[in-house]
This record gives sequence, structure tokens and C-alpha cells, in this order.
Amino acid sequence: MKITIQTTVDADVQKVWDYYSLPEHITNWNFASDDWHCPSAENDLQPGGRYKARMEAKDGSFGFDFEATYDEVIKQKKIVYTLDDGRKVVTDFESLEGKTKVITVFDAESENSIEMQKEGWQAILNNFKKYVEAS
Repeated sequence: MKITIQTTVDADVQKVWDYYSLPEHITNWNFASDDWHCPSAENDLQPGGRYKARMEAKDGSFGFDFEATYDEVIKQKKIVYTLDDGRKVVTDFESLEGKTKVITVFDAESENSIEMQKEGWQAILNNFKKYVEAS
């Protein structure tokens, strides 16, 4: 099953693309709630390149590495990657008169409910929007 999340960011596609893909920005928004953080990120944004982000609870109780390999990258338009567990993720960037619509479609995993997965990924995307618009 595929899950879709989206947001419209009040910023041009160049800024949105940079903030979405540069490690120094990823660490500032890549978490779903204030009790989590992303202490490190690495990103080789090209086909065959690797993405790795460390996600941790601030109290140290839990953490994991989110890792993927890029399949397709079209600058300021589309990013396609495969997570290490084999699931596909496609993110499209749509320029809308000074704003940018970001749409991500991802394969659901089987451990957590669809609602929980959608809420978690959407919370991260909402955090991204908030970070870009405040910067």
C-alpha cells in the first residue's frame, strides 16, 4: 500500500530543494515531534548515492538510522529512493508562483498502522515547512 503526504511551502523551489537536501538543514527539521531530534545527516544526492539520517529521542531512550539509496534525482523536481528495507519513496517538488508544493508517496511498512505512518511522515513534512518558512 502507498501513503501520500503533502504540504505547500511559502518559498521558491530552489530554497525548498536546498533545505530538503542539504545535511546542515536536514538536522534542523527531520523529526516528527519536539522530543525527538536528528543529530546527524549525510546526503549524496545522485543516482546510486546514499542518504543517512540519525533519528533519536532527546532523552536517549530510542534511536535509529534512516537509510536509503537514490534511484532518480531531477534537480528541483523529483527525488526517488529505496529504503534499506526495500520500500520505495518518491518526492515531487512543484513550483507554484513563489511557493512550492512538496508531495511524497511512500510504500507502507507492516509493523505500524497506516494512520500512524501517515501521521509520523506528515509531522516531519510539517516540521520541514515550518523550518523553511522561519528561515
